[in-house]
Amino acid sequence: MHTTDTVPRKTGFPYRRLLADARYALLLNVLCALFVTFVLSGGQSFWLNLLASMCIGGIVFLLIDGIRLAWWGEQRRAPLLPFSILVIVSAAVAQVAGTMLFGWLANIDVPAPISMSSRNVGMTVFTLAAAGAAILFFGSREKIARLQMEAAQEKARAESVARQAMQAQLQLLQAQIEPHMLFNTLANLQGLISFDPDRAQLLLDQLIQYLRATLSSSRAGSTTLEQEFSLMQAYLGLMSTRMGARLRFTLDLPEALRDNKVPPMLLQPLVENAIQHGLEAKIEGGHIHVQASTDDGVLILTVADDGLGLDHPGQTKGTQLGVANIRERLRGMHGDAASLSLAANHPAGAIARLTLPLPPTITSPLA
Repeated sequence: MHTTDTVPRKTGFPYRRLLADARYALLLNVLCALFVTFVLSGGQSFWLNLLASMCIGGIVFLLIDGIRLAWWGEQRRAPLLPFSILVIVSAAVAQVAGTMLFGWLANIDVPAPISMSSRNVGMTVFTLAAAGAAILFFGSREKIARLQMEAAQEKARAESVARQAMQAQLQLLQAQIEPHMLFNTLANLQGLISFDPDRAQLLLDQLIQYLRATLSSSRAGSTTLEQEFSLMQAYLGLMSTRMGARLRFTLDLPEALRDNKVPPMLLQPLVENAIQHGLEAKIEGGHIHVQASTDDGVLILTVADDGLGLDHPGQTKGTQLGVANIRERLRGMHGDAASLSLAANHPAGAIARLTLPLPPTITSPLA
């Protein structure tokens, strides 16, 4: 047994701990009274033996546990040698004081147990044995509590490491979206410069405004649906400059869902895919509808277009980076509780549907 100084000593006496230990000390006193009455046949009634056990056991408990908690604190282990001396001295003092207290309470003339008679030696040994049993019990209890605390700390540390790893992965996935969108827009800008410099300049101005509005939001851990839809408004306005009347769009966000938290840049890859793979390749262009709604406790975000559709031979498939990225982010944040599906839209085009857990404070606006 050794003392460790890694745990700071707690200020103030731990009365709660002393009271908690007292419950077990009282139980041990009852067991001692039963042992003396029915095993040792001390010749006294159980109640007198119980009173004597409470007097002696109570004093030895207060001395040992009280001094231990006051000197070494609740969390520290007492050194072996000083603690052994404390136990022996406390047992001897409790034997004398407890016997005298018992005689006074029971109104019995009990001689002071200070002589070295065989009876007094036997009672002192019995008190030491009872104190030893109590020390073993409390020591085992403290060891179990310490092991449980260490296990809880290890579990918390492992969960912290897992959260940090997951956060790093989410940030990496999120960071992949920004250059993906930016490179596609710059490629479109490069194409406009050669045959329509004025529109290219307008597109460049709107791109700058869009980037100013989105960069800080896109690097945040979460955003609101209102901010996400505002970014889609800016992005679709940017795309409208390039496509002109060929692109029409509708943003549908119920008032009750505006403050709902969502991961940033969640809609942008889906809207970009709808334009790039569905509407841009269609000669007459088309319409894109971005909508937020709720259904049976889940948030539903849909991006629907009436473009070429998923299986049209003239559609470019692309790298599917945006879709794969969104699915990885949803899996990392919500597990199986969130999903992304792609399906054919009727009568034409495609529809992407995102489902996410709805916070308890959000109620369906359709209810």
